[in-house]
Amino acid sequence: MFGKSRNQNDLEPPPIANDPKAVEVLRVWALPGEPQQLTLRTTWKDAGAWGLLLADVARHAANAYASEGHDRIAALSRIHAALEAEWSQPTDTAKDMTRR
Repeated sequence: MFGKSRNQNDLEPPPIANDPKAVEVLRVWALPGEPQQLTLRTTWKDAGAWGLLLADVARHAANAYASEGHDRIAALSRIHAALEAEWSQPTDTAKDMTRR
């Protein structure tokens, strides 16, 4: 009743979120037929840390697909192929959603 209400479509925060030193660095929302929208904190001094994070996210996604019965390696290969294709020829332009 009091405080911030959660959207029922929010994912549950991971256990590390309970640590007062932890910070959320990325939140992405998707709507069918629309571009994704996200918010992020740069967090690290070296922008290359995002490359590590994105690779970890791809592996976690492949593991999630594997837990649903898909082949993990095939899922990871598909993720990698789509990333390469989007990197080479973007289908959308990133927009700064903080400026409206």
